[in-house]
Amino acid sequence: MKTLKRILMLLLLCAILAVGYVAWILLGFSISNPHNYKRVGDIPTPYGYERVDGNDPSFCHYLRSLPLKPRGSDVMLYTGDKARFQSLNFAVVDMPVISNAEQCADVCMRLRTEYLFNTGQYRNIHFKDVNGHPLHYSGGSSRKALETYLKKVYVVASTHSLSRSLPRRSLKDMQPGDVFVYAAVDRPGHHKYGHAVIVVDVAESKSGKKAFLLAEGNTPARNIHVMRNLENPFRSPWFFVDGDEEMLLLAVFPYKSNELHHF
Repeated sequence: MKTLKRILMLLLLCAILAVGYVAWILLGFSISNPHNYKRVGDIPTPYGYERVDGNDPSFCHYLRSLPLKPRGSDVMLYTGDKARFQSLNFAVVDMPVISNAEQCADVCMRLRTEYLFNTGQYRNIHFKDVNGHPLHYSGGSSRKALETYLKKVYVVASTHSLSRSLPRRSLKDMQPGDVFVYAAVDRPGHHKYGHAVIVVDVAESKSGKKAFLLAEGNTPARNIHVMRNLENPFRSPWFFVDGDEEMLLLAVFPYKSNELHHF
């Protein structure tokens, strides 16, 4: 009789732990920035991984310094409405949206531009439009001029221009500031729209495996946010690659291995 009671107690304890674990997982998927990190660089690396700076430590530092909104913050649209699919958001970047045209490729260009602007590298701020024509910034330290420039870029540049103008990088050499991008014309018959996401942090294991954090915007325009890895059962936002993958599923968007680019 005592043995039966012990077995029943053990089964009850296992059931309680299982329910608690499921509740913990579901809660993690419903609340952004659950540990109230202050910036991207505060998000701890996976066990056995160490952060890498890549070839541009200054840009890397800027991305890791991006401030995050407090625990429970929602991704908000430019219109002020709450965005759909909040479960894709791990943490909201504390940066205002400056235009209703600030979408996925625009977010990648904006973060690169904000870094160059904040470090006084005004002459290095330039992109190409969808026809390959250069778009140079000439407004110096004027914040108003910068935002006017970005709003113009958002209208005439896109995933198409980014995928055509940015050099490619192999997965095994991934660095902070790289961009996963494909244009709709690259996926005829399968994807009506392209998409782009930016790598905001990278860590590496001793075996050379990469872990990385991604940030994105989307359509309609909304807050930049660190993406959640929906395949990770521990609510981690880190994605992983060995370097020899042919396809990657990053949240809900598929990418080919040759669709990693860099500025």
